[in-house]
Order: sequence, then structure tokens, then C-alpha cells
Amino acid sequence: MKLILLGAPGAGKGTQAEIISENYHIPSISTGNILRAAIAEGSELGLEAKKFMDQGALVPDEVVVNLIKQRLSQSDCANGFILDGFPRTPAQAETLEKMGVSIDAVVSIEVPDEAIIERMGGRRCCESCGASYHVKYNPSERGELCEKCGGKLVIRADDNPETVKKRLDVFHSQTEELKEYYHSKGLLKIVIGQEEVADTTAEMSKVLESLKNV
Repeated sequence: MKLILLGAPGAGKGTQAEIISENYHIPSISTGNILRAAIAEGSELGLEAKKFMDQGALVPDEVVVNLIKQRLSQSDCANGFILDGFPRTPAQAETLEKMGVSIDAVVSIEVPDEAIIERMGGRRCCESCGASYHVKYNPSERGELCEKCGGKLVIRADDNPETVKKRLDVFHSQTEELKEYYHSKGLLKIVIGQEEVADTTAEMSKVLESLKNV
């Protein structure tokens, strides 16, 4: 099973990628991890990518796709894989296709922006020990203080509602064309993200099981 997962920040894409990886015994592959590993190994492609990153420039699509192809040639990808974070644009999707990487389905986890803003805006982090809470789903019994160490609970900058909204605007502007691209190829599948992780997983399982019968 060869999948691409799409989802806005806070939609639960990373969690679902981990669950699918465990249930189907296929690796979840993010471009960030691939780049870091290639640079650490000092491979030819890794050094080429590092050259662009050191200049503060984007790594060209061709270099990224070559790194992905290299990663997908490893034995743990024999039964499939999950691509998380690439492609981000139709141009990158076309490059992926031209370089011979075939995909069975592109699954988009859809969650209303308002729900994501509430979900992420409700997160609280202890400024002393780093423990995580949520005002709705996992509140501290000590109110604005950490249950573990008594430290003050704060909102991380990334979880500020205005910051989250800006990130969502960027995501939508980048992703809508990509979704249309894969929809036109009959590969796009939609999963409606639920409030409970287990319920989203159940919806995801229905989509993945349907792929087996195609």
C-alpha cells in the first residue's frame, strides 16, 4: 500500500501515520527525516541538499524526489509506505510521477479550521517541566498550574490562535491545488477527522480496507 497523507496542522495526520505504519507494517516517511538522515550520512544527495539549506534556499524538487526514491528502494518499503509532507504542490507531484514513484491513494484528513484552532489553542504546556495539557480534553486538576511540578501552564507561541490561523491559511493555499490534481487522477480519498483519535482511525481503516478490494 503506497500512500500520501495530507492534513492541516493539528488535524492528526502524524498520529494516523504512526497508527497506519504499525497496523500495516509499512514505514512512515517524512521529507524532513530523509533530509536529516542523508546529511548525517554525508551521501552525495545529502551534501547537495545541505548546500542549498546552508544558503537558506529551498532544496530543489528533483533533489528531494531523488532522496525519496533512494529511501523507497530500501527493503522496509517492499510492501508499501506512507509519504508525509511531500508532495506539497502539483509540480512536486508531477516530478514524483515522472521519476517513477507510483501511488495507490492520497488520503486527506479533513477537520474544520474552527475545530483545529480550538484544539491547538486549548493546549497548555508547563514552562518548568514541559508536561502537556488541554483545557478541554486533558485539563490540569490544579487549574493553571502543572499537576506534576506546580509550574505555570502557558500557551506555546505555535498554538496561539492567530498563529494557528496563519498556518492554516498557508496550508490551504498550498494544498487545494494538490488535492484537485490527485482528484483528477482518481486517487484522492477524504477522511473526516473526528474528535476522538480512535474514531478517526476507524474512518481511516474503512478507506484503507476499500483499497484492498480495488
